Amino acid sequence: MSRTFTIGQLSAAAQMPPATIRYYEKIGLLDSPSRSGSNYRLYGNEDVARLSFVRRAREIGFTVDQVRSLLAFSDQRDGDCCAVTALTEQHLAEVEQKIRDLNVLKEHLSRLLVSCRGGRFADCRIIDALTPPGQAG
Repeated sequence: MSRTFTIGQLSAAAQMPPATIRYYEKIGLLDSPSRSGSNYRLYGNEDVARLSFVRRAREIGFTVDQVRSLLAFSDQRDGDCCAVTALTEQHLAEVEQKIRDLNVLKEHLSRLLVSCRGGRFADCRIIDALTPPGQAG
């Protein structure tokens, strides 16, 4: 059974703010909806499904461009899944690199905290470490 949704109803059904829905329309992740006689946007069940797909993909960190590609793959139901696998492998590699970068950052911050002996700002080892050479006050 097909149902019609206003943007507020779609927002609740897709668990997404109306502003995000309008943005996704603007950038082409969601087709422009039909309009009521009083010019209200009207959406259907397929829009709820599409936005739910987008929301879930964004929640696991896919970029908007990657989501666009995933939607294109999804729209071609008889295509080869290898393209989706490759895109997901690329995303996983990016996530793993971010984790490595965050671990380096964590170690650096931990070393800064260990160097702190308390006291006055003028004697703060953390501020000293952040101050460019030759710029100490």
